[in-house]
Amino acid sequence: MCGRTSCHLPRDVLTRACAYRGPQGELRLPQWRDPDKYLPSYNKSPRSDSPVLLSRLHFEKGADSSERIIVPMRWGLVPSWFKEGDPSKLQFNTSNCRSETIMEKWSFKVPLGKGRRCVVLADGFYEWQQNQGTSQRQPYFIYFPQVKTEKSVSIDAANCPKDWEKDWNNWRLLTMAGIFDCWEPPEGGDCLYSYTVITVDSCKSLNNIHHRMPAILDGEEAVSKWLDFGEVSTQEALKLIHPIENITFHPVSPVVNNFRNNTPECLAPVDLLVKKEPKASGSSQMMLQWLATESPKKEEPKTSQKTELDMPRWSSQFVQKSPFPTKRGGARLLESWLKQEGEPAAKRPHSH
Repeated sequence: MCGRTSCHLPRDVLTRACAYRGPQGELRLPQWRDPDKYLPSYNKSPRSDSPVLLSRLHFEKGADSSERIIVPMRWGLVPSWFKEGDPSKLQFNTSNCRSETIMEKWSFKVPLGKGRRCVVLADGFYEWQQNQGTSQRQPYFIYFPQVKTEKSVSIDAANCPKDWEKDWNNWRLLTMAGIFDCWEPPEGGDCLYSYTVITVDSCKSLNNIHHRMPAILDGEEAVSKWLDFGEVSTQEALKLIHPIENITFHPVSPVVNNFRNNTPECLAPVDLLVKKEPKASGSSQMMLQWLATESPKKEEPKTSQKTELDMPRWSSQFVQKSPFPTKRGGARLLESWLKQEGEPAAKRPHSH
């Protein structure tokens, strides 16, 4: 299942994070369609617009099907055959599409048959674990393990035009397989582009959180094959849809439960053993720099010292360690961003 995501990067930085190699090995950046519809958010929910990656050929006849564009689309597929004038009146939930029945459901089978495959972009997604014996649910933030090298640069540096021809080596976006469709209002008007996220059985490491997960495309080759409907058939593309183990996660605050909350706190790691919320400290500056990346449309006033002290402490000693192994050190990288030399080591929580 996938019902909430984070995609907070400013538009230009998101573009850089989607850089890819062309047929001759040249570095390419996808272009945008309707860029003003993209609104960065730490807490995206169905019916909001999210950025998706797709082949340029969908919009330009004669284009190379390997070329990519980014289009903000409504989360929750509205089938092209829907006859009502208000898409919110659709009687069934199309935010997710089960891979097992994708060829049985007319809403998904038709656009898939037309090659309308897309990649949903996100920092990561949220999932809720049911606490045994209670009605409470614990949210988790789930994302690709991250590899930070000496060449990794800050988000601000990555946003510098002179660096745009260099390979992206910052936060690795989560790339989820999706299907999109185009709905035309019966009374006329602009076409509405919308998408669904394909889901599969959860991998072993996520199974105790939830039994379903998004179909994640792990690596450039998988992304390229899924998008290139001109060269890759539906049958071949569907072979890419399966659970992957290359994933990591950490628990987050219940503040994310309300989709109206849109702050860095939504995805900041918390320690499930700490009942009292500790005060802020200077040990989280690197994480805050990543989390507090602002949209270029707004300039926030300088935060006073008093406000800073009111913020929760996002410190490595409060990071929940994953009880499951991952292929790369994503959780450890998050800790390294939070850590300050001399800070006490993180406590090992109980297994859940």
